[in-house]
Amino acid sequence: MAADPPSTPCAERAPDGQYPGRGGRLTLWGVAIIIIAVSVFGDHQQPDGGPQSSRSVGSASAPTATLQAARPLPRSTPIRLIIPSISVDAPFIPLSVGSSGQLEPPPAADTNLVGWYAGGVSPGEQGTSIIAGHVDTATSAAVFAGLYELRPGDRFSVDRADGRKAEFVVDDTETFPKDDFPDERVYADTERPEVRLITCAGDYDQSVKDYTENLVVFAHLV
Repeated sequence: MAADPPSTPCAERAPDGQYPGRGGRLTLWGVAIIIIAVSVFGDHQQPDGGPQSSRSVGSASAPTATLQAARPLPRSTPIRLIIPSISVDAPFIPLSVGSSGQLEPPPAADTNLVGWYAGGVSPGEQGTSIIAGHVDTATSAAVFAGLYELRPGDRFSVDRADGRKAEFVVDDTETFPKDDFPDERVYADTERPEVRLITCAGDYDQSVKDYTENLVVFAHLV
């Protein structure tokens, strides 16, 4: 990263850390989604008083599309995320950046809940929409425990408040070290409607009480 993110509170690791997922080692929340800056989302409704960033954002190096992108949809609040191949059917909660400059995570008590960065692009709107979710808690696996199973060509959808269903196809899935996360590629604005599904992966680092990597699913509207 071009700048160090602030520390983020993480949930206590589940007993033995063994829940379904990449080697059973996934954490509640990802450090890489902590800072969402104005430069990342361009003019897309950054909340007043949101964090500023000195990072410069260039063109995103998005994976090659497997299907032609659909025409962008108007802005609308997402209601449910549905990923049939990994049995995800979860409601959304809007996420915002708190006074500390950190993106506030969904409540840890609800294992079947995903969040979207409401100060940025809504799913289906032109640009890059950020969706994140827990993968485990201190007691059980959570909504994104199976996210690592997605492959290019898999589809998922978002039910929206305007009654439309935004359908996406996976372009790529990649895992990045948290201390060398490609902010520009993941967060930069795009000309077509895209989504990033983000959670954690890698080994658990006892010294910082967090996992070492982030799993990112790149997808676009079809």
